[in-house]
Amino acid sequence: MTEIGHIYLSWREGLGKRRHIVGVIKRNATNGVRFSYIKEGVEAALKDGFSPYTEFADFSKVYSENVLEIFGQRIMKSERSDISDFYDFWEIDFKYKNDKYYLLARTQGLNPTDNFEFLADYNPNKNLRFLTDLANLGKLKLASNSVKVGDFLTYKLEKDNKFDSAAVKVFKNEIEVGYIKKVHSKVFHNSKNHTLKLIVKAVEQNGIIKRIFVKVCAE
Repeated sequence: MTEIGHIYLSWREGLGKRRHIVGVIKRNATNGVRFSYIKEGVEAALKDGFSPYTEFADFSKVYSENVLEIFGQRIMKSERSDISDFYDFWEIDFKYKNDKYYLLARTQGLNPTDNFEFLADYNPNKNLRFLTDLANLGKLKLASNSVKVGDFLTYKLEKDNKFDSAAVKVFKNEIEVGYIKKVHSKVFHNSKNHTLKLIVKAVEQNGIIKRIFVKVCAE
């Protein structure tokens, strides 16, 4: 599981709004699992109406107790009848099915009732494989069926992007179809020895494309 580094807590005001990286979860053998807020990200997010995670209300504290137990509540329960489909969709390695840190990273802890996401800083290696959904679709308003399951996509690093020097723009042929999410984009800039392949795994659409889930894997 060496491909997963820190997990960053992302928040945005709503769909189409800017993502703010407001916190980080770190795990190591010496200190266990810790969570803390990132001052710069919190200050920017507060301008958009950000409130702290309910169980972690103190912006100045480093939390070391029950971090995974609390954040792990966002992960689908293993006793559900459709858990196998859940694991398959998120490219979960079954041997890590009881590892909440791994599951939180791989599933992004997505919850339709709030605006938090958990974005792993992946390390480049030959076994890298993860699922992400593209950003900026609200602005692009792509027509339904313009991107389909199984499509191969290409990407371009945007080191001169004024908003994010780690930005990665994604294309289908010559048409822009979104950006790789913040944090997830870092591995594209760090993959010096591995070309990354993008394959569309799922598309949500209703008149226009709402979400595109893309499998990222090293070649």
